[in-house]
Amino acid sequence: MITSQVRRFYDPTFTVSPEYKESLPDLQNGPASLIEGANVPIQQVGISNFKLPLKIKKRDGEPVTLEVSVDGYVSLDAGKKGINMSRIMRTFYKFKDEVFSLDMLEEVLKAYKEDLDSQESFLRLSFSYPMILKSLRSEMEGYQYYEVALEGRLDNYGKFQKFMHLNFVYSSACPCSYELAEHARESRNVAAIPHSQRSVADVTVALKDEFFVEDLVEVCRHALKTETQVMVKREDEQAFAELNGVYQKFVEDAARLLYKELDSYNSIHDFVVRCAHLESLHSHDAVSRICKGLPSGLR
Repeated sequence: MITSQVRRFYDPTFTVSPEYKESLPDLQNGPASLIEGANVPIQQVGISNFKLPLKIKKRDGEPVTLEVSVDGYVSLDAGKKGINMSRIMRTFYKFKDEVFSLDMLEEVLKAYKEDLDSQESFLRLSFSYPMILKSLRSEMEGYQYYEVALEGRLDNYGKFQKFMHLNFVYSSACPCSYELAEHARESRNVAAIPHSQRSVADVTVALKDEFFVEDLVEVCRHALKTETQVMVKREDEQAFAELNGVYQKFVEDAARLLYKELDSYNSIHDFVVRCAHLESLHSHDAVSRICKGLPSGLR
């Protein structure tokens, strides 16, 4: 039997007619008989890490344009083969010129549920957020960047939940090491330096009211006191050493200090914190986790 050979040719002049478009196969929206594996619901399906510049609302009301990584998901009911993945991005692009805040995410999530005929939807925007940080004594200024994510969830009852995630980097001076260094100096007149290390607090807050990145950064600054610095002269380095001397902390202290501060804000409904001290003494990290402790809350 002789068959015609398929042409290996791309035709740049080809135009898609409505009839041709209608004839295109669509396996994702095929019948349940095409489902591979168990015919059960999937909680989240979508796309991750598509990037575009977005305007993020600042606390002063002025937006800042940043490169944002977007994760968008919807739920998939049993009996459905799949979703149209590209529609996740196409739906989001309808909002690309808006100024984004946590509350703005609810509008996108409603559009996801409608456009993809889903019960639930999820969205996460991740970005580096710049803020000017003054040096401690020399009055120099530099940009500190904070790793931030805004997250929204819309369930099948239409309940919207909003979350903010922040990585806050600080210094932790060990109280035990300080006492041992002082003992060596006082008892044997031996020079000794207490150890300190760069440390990270991963903070997630569930919010009731409007809240900004600047607000959460200030919460962490006020609780921990020893944020790492950008622009440093000798007088600033000395000031930072003094700050670390005053605000020594174990990883357990850091977690409890953040708990106390976060728990004092009415806008924050729930929270969970993970503190990690990247030890300069040990070859491992010291870690402490803490949450508000609400029933069925963040863990």
